[in-house]
Amino acid sequence: MATTHPMAAGSPPRTGWRRQCLAAAITVAAVAVLVIVPQAAEAAPDVMEPLREPGEPAFVAGHRGDRSDAPENTMPAFQAAFADGLRVVETDVQLSADGEPVLMHDATVDRTTDGTGRVENLTLDELLALDAGSWYAPEFVGTRIPRLGEFLDLLAATPGTTALVELKEYWTREEIAGILDDIYLRGVQDRVVFASFHLGTIANLGEAAPGIPRVIIRRDLPEDPVGLVAFYGAIAIMTSPWSLETYPDAVADLHEAGFGILLYTLNSQKRWSQATAYGVDGIVTDEPSELDDWIARTAPGT
Repeated sequence: MATTHPMAAGSPPRTGWRRQCLAAAITVAAVAVLVIVPQAAEAAPDVMEPLREPGEPAFVAGHRGDRSDAPENTMPAFQAAFADGLRVVETDVQLSADGEPVLMHDATVDRTTDGTGRVENLTLDELLALDAGSWYAPEFVGTRIPRLGEFLDLLAATPGTTALVELKEYWTREEIAGILDDIYLRGVQDRVVFASFHLGTIANLGEAAPGIPRVIIRRDLPEDPVGLVAFYGAIAIMTSPWSLETYPDAVADLHEAGFGILLYTLNSQKRWSQATAYGVDGIVTDEPSELDDWIARTAPGT
C-alpha cells in the first residue's frame, strides 16, 4: 500500500493522545453521573446490506453464538442461535500451530476447555482432543473446539444467516487466502463479514479478500472514525457503548459518510434502549434471543 494511515500500526495518531485522555476522563464522569442518549440517528445506507436491510431495526448478533444456551464458540451455541431464528452470529478465528483455523476467542484454551496453553502453540489434533463443554454444564461434556469448516457448513445449511467473523490478532495475506478456500467452496462468501481489531489484518483483508466486507473493531472510537473506515475500505466500525457517550455524533457522522456502526457487547435492556436510541446498525450480545424479542416488541412499526 503506497500510503500509510496514521493508525496503521495500531497506535493512535500523535494528535489524538490528548483527545483520548480527555475522552477517558469524560467517560468516567459520564458513567458515574448519567448517560446522555441523543435522538436516534438516521439508519445507514445500503453499505450494511450484508448485515441488515435498509430501514430495518438494528440487527442482533449472537456473541460467539448463543452463550446463554451453550458454551461459547461451539457448534451447540451456533445451532441454538440459528434454531431460535437469529440471523447473525459472531465468532472468532485463530490458527493452530500447524496453520488450521479454529474457533476460539481467548489466546489460550485455559478458560473454555480442560486444557492449557496458547492456541497458536497447539496443533489441530491437540486442540480437537480438548473438552470445550464440560466447564459450562454437564450436558455439554465432550463438546469439541470447532474447525472453521464445520462452522461454515452450518452457515451454508442455514439459509438467510450471516457470520461476523473476527480474525484474532495479525493475519498475513497468505493466511487469509488459506481460509478463503473454505468460504468460497461452500458458497457463503456473500454471507460472511470479516472483522478485526488489528489494522494490519484489516489492510491485508482488503488486498487478499476485497470482495468480502470488513468491519474495524475499536474499543474506543478514534479521533476520526469516518476517515479510518474510509482509509481501510471497511463498511463499518464496531465499538463499545461508552465510546458513544464521549462521541455522540459518531453515528450521524458515519451514516452521513455512508458507513455503519455496531456496538458490543450489550446485555441489558438499558443498554439496548440506549443503543437503539443512538440509531446504531447492529448490537452484539450474549443474550441474542432475549434482545431479538425485545427489539420485536419495541422497534417502531413492529
